[in-house]
Amino acid sequence: MTGPRDQFKPADHPNDHFLLTTVVGSYPKPKWHDRARELFEDEDADFGEDEWEESKDDASRLITHEHERAGLDVICDGEMRRNEMVEYFAHRIDGYEFNGRVKVWGHNYFDKPSVADEVEYGEQWLVEEFEFTDEVAERPVKVPITGPYTLANWSFNEVYDSEEQLAYELADLVNEEIEALVEAGARYIQIDEPALATTPDDHAIVGECLERIVDEIPDDVRLGLHVCYGDYSRIYPEILDYPVHEYDLELANGDYDQLDVFKEHEFTKDFAMGVLDAHTAEVESVEEIKENIKKGLEVVPPERLTVSPDCGVKLLPREVARGKMENMVQAAREIEEELDAGELEVVASGAEAHADD
Repeated sequence: MTGPRDQFKPADHPNDHFLLTTVVGSYPKPKWHDRARELFEDEDADFGEDEWEESKDDASRLITHEHERAGLDVICDGEMRRNEMVEYFAHRIDGYEFNGRVKVWGHNYFDKPSVADEVEYGEQWLVEEFEFTDEVAERPVKVPITGPYTLANWSFNEVYDSEEQLAYELADLVNEEIEALVEAGARYIQIDEPALATTPDDHAIVGECLERIVDEIPDDVRLGLHVCYGDYSRIYPEILDYPVHEYDLELANGDYDQLDVFKEHEFTKDFAMGVLDAHTAEVESVEEIKENIKKGLEVVPPERLTVSPDCGVKLLPREVARGKMENMVQAAREIEEELDAGELEVVASGAEAHADD
C-alpha cells in the first residue's frame, strides 16, 4: 500500500518537497473545559447537557484553529470530546460495563471496563466529532481511533474464550465505524494500538484485526497505525505486512536508540516519525527538530516521511504543546527548502542518491 498522500498537500504549499506534518491525537484541554466536565458530572451543579455540549464544541473549535495557526497540514481537534482512549469507546460499545477503577501504576488509576456480554455496534463513536471538526477546519482532518487489540487487551474479558476472539469481534465493529466515518467524508484514519509493542508476540493477531478493519475501505482513505513505546525490534519487519499506509512510531523520547531497527530491513511503507518528545515540558528548538527530521531521512525518502510528535501531548502545558507544534512545522518547511536546493543528501534505502538528482 503506497497510500493516498498527495491529497493532503496544500495547494499553496511553498516548496516542491512535502513533509506531511500532523499530530498523533490528544492535546491539552483548556482549563475551563476540564472545569465544565467537573460541573457536568456534579449532580448538584446547575450545568446540564446543553452546557456540556457547548463546552465541547467551543474546545474543539479552539484547538482545531490552534493546530491550523501552527501550520499543521493535517489536524484534529485534540480529542476534546474524549476522556480516555479505551474508556471513551467502551461507553459506546454494547456489551461493555464498568465496575470501578483499578490501579495501573504508581498512584494512577484507570476505569478498566469489562466485557460482560457479546460486543455489538450500537451508537456511532466518532462521526459527529469528525463532522464538527471538518466543518470548522480549513485543513484536512485526521481521525484517531483506538484499535481492537488495545480495546481487548486493556479490558476484562468475561464472555469470549480468548482475548484473540474478542479482538476480532471488536475489529469488525471498528470496521463499521470507519465505514461510517468514510461515508461522512473522512480520508485519514489512524488506528492506535499502544498495547502491541508491550505484547509483541501477538503481532499476527493485530495483523488479522487490521485485515478485518480495512475490508471494503476505499483506496483513497489513508490508514495509519500508531504504536507508542516498547521494543520495536520484536515487531519489525513483520508489521510491514499490515494493510496500512503509514506507521506512526515513538522515537524522540528514546533519543532514537531504536532508529537502526528500521534500517536493517527496507522500510517499505510511509514513516510517521516522532520528532518531538511528548513527555518533556520543554519546547525543542527548530534546529533540534531539524536534526531529528534528518534521522527520518535515513529510513525513508522525503516523499514517505511524515513529521509528528511521539505521541499525544495532552499531559503537557498547553503553551508548551503549542510551541512544539509551531517549531515542528517551521523545521519541516526549512528541511523542505534545503531538499529543494539540493543541500541535503538523502541516504534512505530506495531513495535517490541526492535530493536534487
